Amino acid sequence: ALISATDAAEHLRDPSWVFCDCRHDLADYSAGYRAYRSGHIPGARFLHLDVDLSGPKTGLNGRHPLPHPATFCLRLGALGIDNSKQVVAYDDSGGPFAARLWWMMRWLGHQNVAVLDGGWAAWSRAKLPYTVEQPQFPSAMFAGKPQPQLSIDSSQVLAQLTDPHSKIIDARAPDRFRGENETLDPVAGHIPGATNRFFKSNLGEDGCFKPQAVLRKEFEALVNGTPQSVIHQCGSGVTACHN
Repeated sequence: ALISATDAAEHLRDPSWVFCDCRHDLADYSAGYRAYRSGHIPGARFLHLDVDLSGPKTGLNGRHPLPHPATFCLRLGALGIDNSKQVVAYDDSGGPFAARLWWMMRWLGHQNVAVLDGGWAAWSRAKLPYTVEQPQFPSAMFAGKPQPQLSIDSSQVLAQLTDPHSKIIDARAPDRFRGENETLDPVAGHIPGATNRFFKSNLGEDGCFKPQAVLRKEFEALVNGTPQSVIHQCGSGVTACHN
């Protein structure tokens, strides 16, 4: 699920590995692509959160609804990604946008996908290669099938609100969880019974994920045992992937 910058760099010339640049700024639609054009990991494909990692909005399906599985498979194939590829996703925001791609590929049954630990900052700190050149690659065919155990809709969440064996973990910042400073969504507050775990709590001071043992201890304390189901949730389905 995670790979260090130095380990990932060993596969820069491996044709079975594909790097995906998922940099994004929720307040600036084109910021991620501008960052990509100014420098990216050699060979990396750019995926935009709103264009590639989300489907059309209807007004009832949230800010970043999932695309149709067939549409997303076609997009991956157009980027030269088939089912044999090891995918490494990165961003420059601590990992939430890269985690969205990581989760979506696993949602379609693709296990060979990882998040670059520390993202673009870790790659830059290690003084690893970068380029402004646009990659050239042949199209491919990606076949995926949604895994039903990895997603849940709002009606299913509502049905589980009083289930003592279910736990909802909200990945948003604490102030938004409390209903304060809400600037993104029309309704402030949180789902009844949810527990707050800000996704940035998963990171150490260096911007990389905390050690596995530390994360396990912190999440075990959150769920207070082992519920039969844990539902990860946020404002639009992005930072929840980080948790």
